[in-house]
Amino acid sequence: MSALAAPPEQSPFTRFAREFADSRLALAGLAMLVAVIAIALFAPWIAPQNPYDLGKLDLLDARLPPGERAGSGQMTYLLGTDGQGRDMLSAILYGLRVSLYVGVASGAIALTIGSVLGVLAAYAGGRFEQVLMRIVDIQLGFPAILVALILLAVLGKGVDKIIIALVAVQWAYYARTARSAALVERSKEYVEAARALGLSNARIVLRHLLPNSLPPLIVVGTVQVAHAIALEATLSFLGLGLPTTEPSLGLLIANGYEYLLSGKYWISVYPGIALLLTILAINLVGDQLRDVLNPRLAK
Repeated sequence: MSALAAPPEQSPFTRFAREFADSRLALAGLAMLVAVIAIALFAPWIAPQNPYDLGKLDLLDARLPPGERAGSGQMTYLLGTDGQGRDMLSAILYGLRVSLYVGVASGAIALTIGSVLGVLAAYAGGRFEQVLMRIVDIQLGFPAILVALILLAVLGKGVDKIIIALVAVQWAYYARTARSAALVERSKEYVEAARALGLSNARIVLRHLLPNSLPPLIVVGTVQVAHAIALEATLSFLGLGLPTTEPSLGLLIANGYEYLLSGKYWISVYPGIALLLTILAINLVGDQLRDVLNPRLAK
């Protein structure tokens, strides 16, 4: 009898895709996330109007209920209008664009800063590690929203200002995670082999320790992007986040808060639903990434 042929070995990407696809809930979250990103990217082309072009707004169309036609009869407002006569569907599409930009940009910058500092602390050890970890412990001891509120009170409003505040809040999470992962990797044989070959410390950190410490950082990154979007929405709702010229979903919710008691629910509820679905999609993807990249944490 001829020996059975061994099945072809799967690539890491193929294995990752198969394990990720095991969860239908994660696939639904991924589909939602892809749709949200596509909508945000193409908002200027798919939105019925530019809600922040003052020349196209009419106060006579303010606070129209969902499905109502404009006074001129040229446009139907599927989700109604807000207090300034802006189409809520268009405002949500533009607000989603801003919210995602703030969340992803702040997360990427915080990931870069925190992961590099954490890996350096694990590799160098000594006083640098002790000082950095005490700073991380002190920062994580304060509520994130409190730190962000203090920073924004000093910096003022603006997209760049809130990204700086969110980076200052988030980097410590990445630093602690990167240090823990790098401490495990530092004791492995490939690091000792790199030292024996005479590779520089910078090359060992950037080419070996940092890439092998990325899996847990990717999981933390997805969670922190969702957290950043929610935190920015909270700050904007409190009036300390973005200016009215650069509205996010949180600012849209705040704009409709005063109309809730008068029955104009759609001004706040629909942006709130968009915010909820965005954060839910990111968290579903992040949970499955955690289970795939670290099976010991899988339920």
